[in-house]
Amino acid sequence: MIGYVEAPRAWGLTRGMARVLGLNLTRAVLDGWVTREELADLVDRCQACGCSGDCTAWLARMVSSEALPGYCPNKRSLEAMSPGP
Repeated sequence: MIGYVEAPRAWGLTRGMARVLGLNLTRAVLDGWVTREELADLVDRCQACGCSGDCTAWLARMVSSEALPGYCPNKRSLEAMSPGP
């Protein structure tokens, strides 16, 4: 199982942001199109961000989206991986 016990909130938020874009980050790593290091970088960027409350509120309202909020430090990376509409 892929997870980040040292940063469970950041892992959950990163995974949630990917999910609304139609991405499954765990599957992406297992299938080999995202490395564990790239995933760790995404989680680290999320952990360093001060907007976790905003992300939690945004994710609570979103089922799917073509774009992430502008404040998300992983916006560019996750949107680039998104399968699109």
